[in-house]
Amino acid sequence: MKRLIPAILVACAAAACTSGPPPPVDELPYEEQLRADRAAKDQYLRTDRRSPLLPEDRAAFSGLPYYPIDPAMRVPARLREEKADPPVIIALPTSQATFDRMRRVGALAFTIDGSAYTLTAFADADARTITRLFVPFGDLTSGLETYQGGRYLDLDRTASGTYDLDFNRAYHPYCVYNPGWLCPVPPRENRLQVAIRAGERLPPQ
Repeated sequence: MKRLIPAILVACAAAACTSGPPPPVDELPYEEQLRADRAAKDQYLRTDRRSPLLPEDRAAFSGLPYYPIDPAMRVPARLREEKADPPVIIALPTSQATFDRMRRVGALAFTIDGSAYTLTAFADADARTITRLFVPFGDLTSGLETYQGGRYLDLDRTASGTYDLDFNRAYHPYCVYNPGWLCPVPPRENRLQVAIRAGERLPPQ
């Protein structure tokens, strides 16, 4: 399924540095880490042969647009895990009028500006061991400031059930750049009635 971004070596963003190798990404201050990750993704999109950008778009590509980094959009979330046996499998519609089978792992509960929300977290239906959660979502910016089909978050699985839900890391699916890519659409339950002005956005009009 062409959904997740291939792994990127963040060090490539600092290749021109002359004062020695950069510190590991996980040792950088939060905002510097975000900027390094974004620079690495831009480099990947611009130069990698696996980039989803169409060849005719790469020469003019100057980097993805983002909202300003907002620490208030990084919140703790608690996973209320599904206990169904067998697991609940649902069919998410995609950008190409097909369906993508996903396992519903549970609901992430969190608050923004004092209001409570939930987002359903998914995993690949055939995964034997769940190591990552896939969280597609829409919000009040969808179709206006961000892609109408929603954005995504990927979360590393935790043993505690508490997650770092960082909307500054929200990203657009690749079908935004190339209609040949297949992208799951967030279900209705993951359409937030709040504007998430964090993470990737469409270019300002």
